[in-house]
Amino acid sequence: MPHPALFNRRVFHTRLIGLGVACAVNLVGCRQLPKASVAELPARHSIQADQLVVLSDFRLRYDHPLIKDLVKLRQDVASTLTLGLDGQPVVVYLFTNDDEYQHYLKRTYPSLPPRRAYFIGTPHELAVYTYWGERIQEDLRHEFTHGLLHSSLKAVPLWLDEGLAEYFEVVTPQMPPVNVGSVKQLATAKRKGWKPGLERLESLKEVSQMSQADYQESWAWVHFMLHSSPETRAVLLSYLEDLRTTSDPGSLQKRLQAAVPALDEHFLGYVDELQHSTAHLVRSQR
Repeated sequence: MPHPALFNRRVFHTRLIGLGVACAVNLVGCRQLPKASVAELPARHSIQADQLVVLSDFRLRYDHPLIKDLVKLRQDVASTLTLGLDGQPVVVYLFTNDDEYQHYLKRTYPSLPPRRAYFIGTPHELAVYTYWGERIQEDLRHEFTHGLLHSSLKAVPLWLDEGLAEYFEVVTPQMPPVNVGSVKQLATAKRKGWKPGLERLESLKEVSQMSQADYQESWAWVHFMLHSSPETRAVLLSYLEDLRTTSDPGSLQKRLQAAVPALDEHFLGYVDELQHSTAHLVRSQR
């Protein structure tokens, strides 16, 4: 779920679970989709590693760095979020090039705009569609995270789904991982008077309602909950545990407010800490 600024790469990200929901790089809005045709799907070669299934028309080795990275990502998502590892497989349809991928999308999902990657969940399959390109790793990490979440949980609120996918897409040796582009843009917005709005994020039901700033804020709330204190981490993990059995566990904001008085002030202070730490990191890498 890359690091020039995040939204130079991904303007909007959508998800679709149910009769057909698409999560896509640069896609605006959720759409009900027809059942996919399999006529042109890559299928000549396959790799299965735990929940990951990769189908392609070119051969990949089991020890390819991309496969190893996704297998490790599954372990990281599970250990970080205390999710089970026995959910439904996530099938990656990996096209050889952009032309083949776009041709398939136009014939199968003609209402969707051309984008680098989609996650499409149906009652029958959790599937990722993409092609072998320069950003294959970050795109697959993002979309595979969506698949893992929906394989383990009964439902995932839109903002949290996107925030977690953005969190786990980051490939960096720094721990905890930080999206430098999002931090810069949030810091700039804060100087211009931006205030956090978790209650508003929780009210969003359609991706078409989300702005670029909403994606950045969703990522930052996830980072805040996982790393600001044991209390915030416990709130998130408890909420995810409830999502295993119910699609409506109530407001996460209210749980956070009960655990962290003056929640918004603490969150803004955490954004400042991220800005200072990333600025130091950038200087040290020069």
